[in-house]
Amino acid sequence: MELLQNLALGFSILADPMNILYSLLGVVFGVIIGALPGLGPSVGIAVLLPMCYGLQPVSALAMLCGIYYGAMYGGSITSILINTPGDSAAIMTTLDGYPMAKKGQAGKALGMACLASVIGGTISVVLFMTLSPIISNFATKFGPSEYFALMVLGLTSIAGMTGKSPAKGFLAAFLGLFISGIGIDLVFGSTKFVFDNVNLYSGIDFVPVAMGLFGIAEIVCNYENNNITVDKESIKLKNLLPSREDWKYSLPHIGRGTILGFIIGMLPGAGATIASFLSYDMAKRTSPRSEKFGTGIIEGVAAPECANNASSMGAMVPMLTLGVPGSGATAIMMGALMMLGISPGPSFFVNSREVAWGLVASMYLGNVILVCVGLGALSLFVRILNVKTTTLNAIILCLF
Repeated sequence: MELLQNLALGFSILADPMNILYSLLGVVFGVIIGALPGLGPSVGIAVLLPMCYGLQPVSALAMLCGIYYGAMYGGSITSILINTPGDSAAIMTTLDGYPMAKKGQAGKALGMACLASVIGGTISVVLFMTLSPIISNFATKFGPSEYFALMVLGLTSIAGMTGKSPAKGFLAAFLGLFISGIGIDLVFGSTKFVFDNVNLYSGIDFVPVAMGLFGIAEIVCNYENNNITVDKESIKLKNLLPSREDWKYSLPHIGRGTILGFIIGMLPGAGATIASFLSYDMAKRTSPRSEKFGTGIIEGVAAPECANNASSMGAMVPMLTLGVPGSGATAIMMGALMMLGISPGPSFFVNSREVAWGLVASMYLGNVILVCVGLGALSLFVRILNVKTTTLNAIILCLF
């Protein structure tokens, strides 16, 4: 009863029309920012942070949270339509999302991405609201050995995703490890593989690698014609939403991916990228159609999308209950909280009760807004495929 009373308090605070407006603006801006290649929730929150000056804490947090999970979904738009992930968390969505677009099922893929994101986000809010004290204690027990085991788990999952060419998969993994090791060692301060080039001291960022690997490669390979067209029949609502059979295959993976994403999101430094990789790998291992993964099946879109949105909610747990941000985006949000005179930590839900439960209520509202915006704009997103390839490629290169 106390939990329901606190939630009712949060919704009463959120009932202010301005709070609803800021939550709507956050989701819309987040979807747009997430869809722009190279940008993501961290960049979106940082860019729009000045808008929080002078706002009430609940209004500011509602907008920032809207940007956060709006951007997590927005990254799937370009992943599915043009094989270019908006951010690193959307990389796994390209594996089945873009093949679905080639089959003329872009709308269905986008619809499932939106609905899986909302389902994963909503379940995660319930988990966040009810399990924060227990889960925060669990997260504090993760030390160096546990993080090492998690990284090993992420690397060994490559074996399940390489298909018939494990040698190529492991070669790509070793190449990725080599590239990630370039720069200054954070522990000892020594340089690795910089070859006396000061530009390599900060290492090679993941986003340019992802854009080059997926975006530029796709433009080079399909510079003449992408062979994807959209007719009037395919943009009707019935053809844009997943069918009953699609739900039958996807729901089990959405449930497992949501729990996995939420747990991984709570671990500082793990983030949505690892969550989406592991969720996709788990879906491939447990699906009755595992041999079809990578050819354009709906559960290959649902699994990573629910996981990356769930991880964004999970990252809020250590940030609000321990004062330790679980991701780059929550680190910026913690700075916004301090800017507003609020200190996140174990006493946050006691000393700032109205702000805390107003934030929880805004998460529920944000997911409702996200499903309305995402499904309402599906036909507009799908029409992007009708743009001439030469024009679309020029726009993509300008965004890069």
